[in-house]
Amino acid sequence: MKICRFDDNRLGLVEGDEVRDVTAAQEVLPSHCYPLPTFDPLMANLPRVIEEIHRIGPSAQILPLAGRRLLAPVANPGKVVAAPVNYRKHLEEARGDVSIHFDNQIREIQQIGLFLKASSSVVGASHGVEVQHPEGRNDHEAELVLVIGKPGRNIPRERAWDHIAAYTGGLDMTVRGPQERSMRKSIDSYTVVGPWMVTTDELRNPDELDFWLTVNGQPRQRANTRDLVLDIPTLIATASSYYTLHPGDLLFTGTPEGVGPVREGDVIEVEFGDIGRMFVDVRNAQRSYA
Repeated sequence: MKICRFDDNRLGLVEGDEVRDVTAAQEVLPSHCYPLPTFDPLMANLPRVIEEIHRIGPSAQILPLAGRRLLAPVANPGKVVAAPVNYRKHLEEARGDVSIHFDNQIREIQQIGLFLKASSSVVGASHGVEVQHPEGRNDHEAELVLVIGKPGRNIPRERAWDHIAAYTGGLDMTVRGPQERSMRKSIDSYTVVGPWMVTTDELRNPDELDFWLTVNGQPRQRANTRDLVLDIPTLIATASSYYTLHPGDLLFTGTPEGVGPVREGDVIEVEFGDIGRMFVDVRNAQRSYA
């Protein structure tokens, strides 16, 4: 099942070039009072929501997918976990380009582990990327993203798949510089997720998934998840050995070689096989005090 969030926080079931408005399925979600939960309520109750989508879907309003404003498929991720240099060729690329490493030692992922991105940086494909520091090099990084559905801590590799509810595409945008990754990658709109999420029963080959990225039609990145240094179960096990994973948490699995800069006016196109394609506009952020 392909589930999207669109327009004014509507919930949709994507079918080809159409979307069924199944927003009413959210009525099965429990209400929460302050203090609010540290997880995403929809992802925590996804099986119930899917059951309701099956019930109301046949009679739901059908809309053209074209022209819809696609929001991040997860509204309230508690945290965003990311895997640096998790493709061997990208590790070599980063080590060999001073405009990427800025004299920082680029060590292997087995040594440096994972890092966190601010959840406030998460946007959907239609929002686009707002370049905050145009004087610097702002790079695209295409990545498969895991959406956590079942909570867990110290999850063994053999149970890792049980904790994934869905998959989606991601752009882990970054401004190059000597600062820590979490700072350079947590700028508003620098975590683009979409175009929608695909539930695990529909996407059966996440560990052998082709994906590619172009900028203004020019090829930049192309890879397959079979080339991950730390595979999906290992990423889940590693992340959960440091912090509890909650429903709605996002785990970016790493980007391949071919990262490169984007500028105002560019259009990033990224496609993940069996998930979907998203178009992301790049513009400069408005410099205003608020």
